[in-house]
Amino acid sequence: MTADVELKSLLNTIRADPAVPEAIKKKAEDTLGSGPVYVSDVVIYRIVVTVLGATVILTVAGGLGLAFLGSPDNYKIPPELIALGSAAVGALAGLLAPSPGQTKGS
Repeated sequence: MTADVELKSLLNTIRADPAVPEAIKKKAEDTLGSGPVYVSDVVIYRIVVTVLGATVILTVAGGLGLAFLGSPDNYKIPPELIALGSAAVGALAGLLAPSPGQTKGS
C-alpha cells in the first residue's frame, strides 16, 4: 500500500468517525487533503533543479578551466570537484526520473 493510499484511507476514517470533533476533522482535511508540500510546491522543485543544474555546469566549467590552465604534462582535476559534479548529476537524475510507483496520469 502506498503512502498516498494510506493517507487517503486515514482521512476517510477521520471523516467517517462521529467521535472526532469537527475542528479536528477540518484540521485533518487541511493538513492531509492537499498532499505533501514537497510534491505540490512547483517553485521549490524548480529552484532545486536550477541549483543542481548550475552546480553541474559550473563543475564541468571549473574542471575544464583547471585542465586548460594547468601544466599540459601534469594536470589533475581535484577529486572533490569530481565528487561534487557526480553528486549533483545523481540528484538531478533522482529528481527528474519518474518514481516507480507513479502512474502516467498522476
